[in-house]
Amino acid sequence: MLNLLNLLTAMCGRYIIISSVKEIEKKFNAKVEFTLEPNYNISAGQEAPIIIAKDSGKIIASYFGFTPSWSEKKTFIINARAEGDHNKENDPKFNGSKGILKKPYFRKAIRSQRCLVLADAFIEGTIREKLNHPFLVYLNNKQRPFAMAGIYDEWQDENGSEVYSSFAIITCPPNKLMQKLPHHRMPVILNPEDQNRYLSNSTPLSEVTSLLRPFEAKRMNAYPISAAIKSPKNNTKKLLDPSSSWVKKERELKRTEQLTLFGMGESKKNRR
Repeated sequence: MLNLLNLLTAMCGRYIIISSVKEIEKKFNAKVEFTLEPNYNISAGQEAPIIIAKDSGKIIASYFGFTPSWSEKKTFIINARAEGDHNKENDPKFNGSKGILKKPYFRKAIRSQRCLVLADAFIEGTIREKLNHPFLVYLNNKQRPFAMAGIYDEWQDENGSEVYSSFAIITCPPNKLMQKLPHHRMPVILNPEDQNRYLSNSTPLSEVTSLLRPFEAKRMNAYPISAAIKSPKNNTKKLLDPSSSWVKKERELKRTEQLTLFGMGESKKNRR
C-alpha cells in the first residue's frame, strides 16, 4: 500500500515519457533494457526509465517512489528536496547549503546512487488547487526527452526474495515560470552537458550540489490540461490536450501577437 502522506506532500508527482525507444536511445546514447511503452501519467508505484552511473550505457526500469535499502518496508517517497530542511519558505532566491546531504533518507544516495530520470514533460498543479488545476510543463524547441536529477536504491524484503529498485526526483525552488502557475517547487532538470557529471561518482560533491538548481524559465513553457490527470488510472494521449477554456482564450488573441501562455515570446512554430 502506498504511503499516503508521501503522496499528499508531493511536489513533482506526475510526469510523462512518450518518446519512441529509438529517440530515447539516441538522445542518451544508451540501450533500453526493458519493454518501454508510452506513459502519459507516471505516478507513484509505476515503473519508469532511469540511467545509473555503474551502467550508464543501459536504460533500466525502476519504480517511482524511493525506498532506502535499510527501510523495514517500502516507503514510496517520490521527491527529495535539494535544500533538505533548509528554505522551508521555498524562496526562489535561496542560495544556501544543500540540506539533502544530511537527510538520513537521502544522504547515502545523493553521494553514490544518483540517477537520470527520463521524461518528456512533467505535470504540476497550482499551490491551492493542486491537480484540480494541472499544467503540463515542457522544454521549448522540442527539447525532449530530457533528464531530471534523481536518486535511487535497491531494497530487499526480510526474506531476501524480492529486489526492489526505486527512485525519487530531486526538487528545487521554482523558476519564474513555475512561480506564475503558481507553484512553489520544481524538479531539477539537467542540461545535457551536465548529465554525465551528475551521474559520475568521481564528481566532487560540491559540483554535484551546484547542479541542483532551477532550470532557466525562458527555455520552458506550460499550458493547462484536464484535471482527469489526477487519477493514475487515466493514461491516454488525450490527457495532454490543452484545456478547452485555454484554447478558447488563445483563439481570441490576435494572431500577430503569437503569445504563449505566459507571454514569454515563443514563436508559433515552436508550440507543441
